[in-house]
Amino acid sequence: MVPQAILSEQVVPDVPPSPATEPEPADLPAVLSAPVQEKPKSRFWQQLSRSRQSFTEGLGDLFLGKKALDAEILEEIETRLILADVGQTTTRALIQELERHISRKQINDADALFEKLRELMIARLQGVQRPRPPLRHRPHVILMCGINGAGKTTTIGKLAHWFQHSGQKVMLAAGDTFRAAAVEQLIAWGARNDIPVIGEPSRGDAASVLFDAVQAARARGTEVLIADTAGRLHTQGGLMDELKKLTRVLDKAEPGAPHEVLLVLDASIGQNALNQARQFHQTVGVTGLVVTKLDGTAKGGIVFAIADALQLPIEFIGVGEALDDLRPFDPVAYVDSLLDRETP
Repeated sequence: MVPQAILSEQVVPDVPPSPATEPEPADLPAVLSAPVQEKPKSRFWQQLSRSRQSFTEGLGDLFLGKKALDAEILEEIETRLILADVGQTTTRALIQELERHISRKQINDADALFEKLRELMIARLQGVQRPRPPLRHRPHVILMCGINGAGKTTTIGKLAHWFQHSGQKVMLAAGDTFRAAAVEQLIAWGARNDIPVIGEPSRGDAASVLFDAVQAARARGTEVLIADTAGRLHTQGGLMDELKKLTRVLDKAEPGAPHEVLLVLDASIGQNALNQARQFHQTVGVTGLVVTKLDGTAKGGIVFAIADALQLPIEFIGVGEALDDLRPFDPVAYVDSLLDRETP
């Protein structure tokens, strides 16, 4: 057989070849086939590789060539969902939905089962999503909260960048007066994006920093003010009460503020993030979630557990270190990347 590289340079003769030189039909695919070049997968698809591997590893072989449905398929799906930290309650609900569709003969093969699973997962996330709130106030005040190590201050810097590139005038308030380097870190993010920051390392009163920031934002015509707060464990009653006090200070400075309370959750801690979210929501009335570090964990299923348990929208997700790696949450793109269903 002539090598493929040589074949591609051959000139097709003007006259048909003699029967003696015609390839046999069985040889035609090998002679004419060429490797198919797939388009590279998106950066987002690549960033969710660990969670995708945790969920899809083994499912491909299980579904391959199967037409009839059996208990083995459902058991394997259930195992994969739990391993991805979707949680017992949400996993059981998904499996029961699949069983219901099977019993009604609305699903009759493995491909249809997998497609129905995709639809159910997307529906659970879309059910709690809502459009971003309009910026009816100037300034529109966003209070950020979360435990130490969740990536809160870094998230604020990236969120400020996102608003800025959406055409908004942004200001930051350095309200984390407990952690030694927090103010310097926020000032560095501000300098990086050419965004003003209210607060300095020597100030120890978070309430006064936030009050002054609202006044400054109003005076400068700022459209979005993002206020940092000290990281605190959801079990620390005194610090949680202080967080409640900060919301009262903001309301005094700007009636109705904060207009959003975003809780930053570290996806890598799995089900513990759900406990944190419950307590913060009870204390300050969380309006939305930012789930970080999804690029470095196999526990990407935690977003389903949180959506089910709290009915809170996931506003943004963090999938890397770059400025643009904080992105608005898209349920369809997220589920398709987890299930390896993204179109090449």
